[in-house]
Amino acid sequence: MTQFTLLFASILGGLAVIFGAFGAHALKKILSDEQLKSFETGIKYQMYHAIVLLVVGFNVNLETAAEKYMVYSFMLGVLLFSFSIYGLVISSANNKKLTFLGPVTPLGGLLLIIGWGLLFYSILNLPK
Repeated sequence: MTQFTLLFASILGGLAVIFGAFGAHALKKILSDEQLKSFETGIKYQMYHAIVLLVVGFNVNLETAAEKYMVYSFMLGVLLFSFSIYGLVISSANNKKLTFLGPVTPLGGLLLIIGWGLLFYSILNLPK
């Protein structure tokens, strides 16, 4: 579980850098300022949670159910939240907005919140 978490985090972090460069260079020419800001929000949340997963992977045993669900919540949350934003922004720039992705973004956000809640719960249950 730990190795998987660290590998997933490194992939998320690397992709955040690639998407950031893509947004700053290629997409800057075709996106409105509002669309670019939304795209950057997806990148920020992706990178923040890649870093959180790295910290968790290096510092938590990931043995309890709460710890495992925390990791899965962060992973799935980032995929749903950030990648739905990317899809919405890029599709709307091409005038083919993928409206079915609209409800996916808040679901991803909810999973991120659940992940943070489970992190809080895990910290409360650390041995004293």
